[in-house]
Amino acid sequence: MLTVVPEENTPADGPAGSPSLIDEIVREGARRMLAAALEAEVDAYIAELADQRDARGRRLVVRNGHAQPRQVMTAAGAVEV
Repeated sequence: MLTVVPEENTPADGPAGSPSLIDEIVREGARRMLAAALEAEVDAYIAELADQRDARGRRLVVRNGHAQPRQVMTAAGAVEV
């Protein structure tokens, strides 16, 4: 038997204003998916331009690290990527 709980009795952020476990799981999943998508995009861009060289024969497009983490707003809430 399915019991329906009215919305006014359901805390939005769990007890004492803390995010619920499912919200945390969704945010972590979103963070991982965004990070993987960004990494794949960077890898594809670098691979596409791997044959571009300067006069000395050095690659023109290389990866030189990662940017500082940023907050991205998603349907799951703010996610740091």
